[in-house]
Amino acid sequence: MDPFQHMHDWKNNLDQFFGGSFWDEFEHIVKPPIPAVNIYELENEVIVYVSLPGIKERKQVKVFVDYDKLELKGNLFPIKQEGTLFKQEMLYGEFSRQLDLPFPVRKDQITASLKQGLMTIHLHRLVPDKHNKYEIDIAEFED
Repeated sequence: MDPFQHMHDWKNNLDQFFGGSFWDEFEHIVKPPIPAVNIYELENEVIVYVSLPGIKERKQVKVFVDYDKLELKGNLFPIKQEGTLFKQEMLYGEFSRQLDLPFPVRKDQITASLKQGLMTIHLHRLVPDKHNKYEIDIAEFED
């Protein structure tokens, strides 16, 4: 049973009333995004901590980087259920999350490690080569 089903039904009814996806901006309030992350910006580096409870092997999660975007995909496993669920705060299930980074990063200097359900991703700022001077061909111009 999806503990958020009543919220989803409520949201769908309001979407029908207001039209379109009126409540999409508020989705994170209704159901917080998983996995939880902390992103720290240093002068030329970004360190991302990702909470991945239940993830024990690196093949259970995928990490993609594209210029100034970080994408996380995987599946957080549910806790073994015993009895009737009384309260739920720990989210689980398949996830796909895209995060904006504070600046573009180098694709050749990225490290990621996973230890006890915490992934640490270390990225380095992409510094454009400021000495990229090149000659431009000028086409012939006639009156």
